[in-house]
Amino acid sequence: MKNPGKFLLLMLILLSSLCVSQDAALAEAPRVRLKDIARVRGVRANQLMGRGIVVGLDGTGDKLLLSAQMIANMLSAFNTSFSRQDLKTKNVAAVMVTATLPPFSRSGDQIDVSVASLADAKSLRGGILLTTPLVAADGNVYAVAQGPVTVGEGSVLTAGLVPGGAIVEREVPSQLVTDGRISVILDKKDFTTANRVKAAVNTRFGEGRAKALDSGTVDIEVPVSFRDNVVGFISSLEDLLVVPDSQARVVLNERTGTVVMGQNVRISSVAISHGTLTVTVGGGNQRVLSLDSAGTVDELVGALNAVGATPRDLVAIMQALQRVGALHADLNIM
Repeated sequence: MKNPGKFLLLMLILLSSLCVSQDAALAEAPRVRLKDIARVRGVRANQLMGRGIVVGLDGTGDKLLLSAQMIANMLSAFNTSFSRQDLKTKNVAAVMVTATLPPFSRSGDQIDVSVASLADAKSLRGGILLTTPLVAADGNVYAVAQGPVTVGEGSVLTAGLVPGGAIVEREVPSQLVTDGRISVILDKKDFTTANRVKAAVNTRFGEGRAKALDSGTVDIEVPVSFRDNVVGFISSLEDLLVVPDSQARVVLNERTGTVVMGQNVRISSVAISHGTLTVTVGGGNQRVLSLDSAGTVDELVGALNAVGATPRDLVAIMQALQRVGALHADLNIM
């Protein structure tokens, strides 16, 4: 090599330009609060379920004997005995009752419940849900539901809500700190995002404070100054700003032609011929339109729309790009 010094200088300039371009792209990406992309382990909701009876229906209840048997069982608790044949009525309906118990719910809190018919009732409108215990997966009763059922104005009349219809009777214990550490769980698992969260925590609270265990979990040591104020520490964590990363993805609605994509989803050099449309990406011979080498999906869709491509054309072209490996992203067609 005649001038190795000059060659080395050119390589340094090239590498520097690549680093600058990557840093610039990262700087342009939106920074979001950690609380908007992650949760603290131990902070979670729980599903509750129960089987109940809705009464007071205007002849739109069950015809089957299921609800009659449930009513007979309920009345027996009040020392009132009826046979199923004596309870042939259409003003009651057997229902399934579900609810979500939010984290840190306390005894006496009220939560909304959903009600849906179990049998052949035509409508639950105007009905009242009788006292229904709601159990969790462990079989324990955590809330009791009761109240008037609200049914929407749509076509589905066999499901409704009881706003604030359940009262929490049992609390679910939550453990936020284990051995002086807490764990942050990312909503969307990604190694790059987990590493950025770790870096943000270490920058704010000291090097070595956080460790990324995998693509979705960051383990954080609670500082000594926050040992008696874990809530304050979690609040500080939630306010940290992070640039989340994500896999390149294109979502296309075949019916409407709507295309949603991430930032700078790239396309390799390729020639596309579909019907009367011809598109060249990074080539020289174009008949209708062309894009620069390594163009983006945004540019391609804009060019196709400019020449009158239909939603079906967009779907066919995107699928073809993915098959030949020119589309560097996941393609989801709705």
